[in-house]
Amino acid sequence: MKRMVVGITGATGSVYGLRLLELLRETGGWETHLVMSPAALLNIREELPEGKARLEALADVVHNVRNVGASIASGSFVCEGMAIAPCSMRTLGAVAHALSDNLITRAADVMLKERRRLVMITREAPLNLAHLRNMTACTEMGAVIFPPVPAFYARPTSLADVVDHTCMRVLDLFGLHAKSEKRWQGLSKEAASLVPGAGQMEGN
Repeated sequence: MKRMVVGITGATGSVYGLRLLELLRETGGWETHLVMSPAALLNIREELPEGKARLEALADVVHNVRNVGASIASGSFVCEGMAIAPCSMRTLGAVAHALSDNLITRAADVMLKERRRLVMITREAPLNLAHLRNMTACTEMGAVIFPPVPAFYARPTSLADVVDHTCMRVLDLFGLHAKSEKRWQGLSKEAASLVPGAGQMEGN
């Protein structure tokens, strides 16, 4: 069974962590380890019905954010990687500077040192220079910075569609490729007809 760590921090967008857990459970064959920051728990109360209990029921293992001696705090814990969904700028900065001051940032540090996949669904706008520099630092260490940018070509009709598309793309990065009609299939025939020579290129 494959394992994934899901961290939820205090940025708005706790639904991303929830949906990742749901998709991993629906897929089967994945053991999920959940850890939530104190600020995340505040946001969850505001954003998600049933909140904390619902998230904990979806995870196989729930860790206390203060327990830096948990299994996921060690490089000897075998897993596919970690998604921080959402990732606050505070957590981004702590990971960028290897602070390991709680279980989320320690687990993220482990992913980087063990060269495992770390995807950070960063939530903030607009960005200041410190945010951008921290994103650069994390990228240089091997993390994937993944702002949840809507894909309007998928023609979402609900907030759930927007969330699902982001989570599908995140899971792609872990080798879990869900079937979806919302994936880009190329320009429609109508749009392609507006591109000079597009029909000829498609036929070659």
